[in-house]
Amino acid sequence: MAEVGDGKWLVLVVRVPSAPSRHRVAVWRELRRVGALSLGQGAWAVPDVPGFAGGVARAAELAERGGGEVITLDAAERDGSRLLELFTAEREEEWAEFLADCGKFDAEIDKEIRVGKFTMAELEEEEQSLERLRRWHRDLKARDVFGAPSAGDADAQLAHCADRLAEYTERVFQALHQM
Repeated sequence: MAEVGDGKWLVLVVRVPSAPSRHRVAVWRELRRVGALSLGQGAWAVPDVPGFAGGVARAAELAERGGGEVITLDAAERDGSRLLELFTAEREEEWAEFLADCGKFDAEIDKEIRVGKFTMAELEEEEQSLERLRRWHRDLKARDVFGAPSAGDADAQLAHCADRLAEYTERVFQALHQM
């Protein structure tokens, strides 16, 4: 497979019978999960890098289970870098959503501090929320092979969320030990 940035892509032509729809939906979900770029009716593209091979193989397996197929083509753009632009724009949208959820996490910590809710149950809930953000961040990083502009902001915001949780954890333990 090619190195990131050399303009090599895999184009996937997906053909799955329309009924039952669960097979088409399963393939679509897998391609979205892996970060494939939808090019239109049954056509998808991913950078030709090792990180996408597993998702492409899973999508092909799901298509076959549904009586369909995925035809994989090697591709390179003739003019410009439109696929790169579209792919990066999708990653930017994902990072924006991630950053919004980090903001919600921060606001939730602020609320719990403001109302004085320093319980182990609430702490566990916030720890789970941060772990979800960490998994999401890891998944986005794996897909963002070209380095979308907001990736650095997301790294910093995740670190901020971890710091906020550490601050909240300290307050919970102080409150519990005062009892």
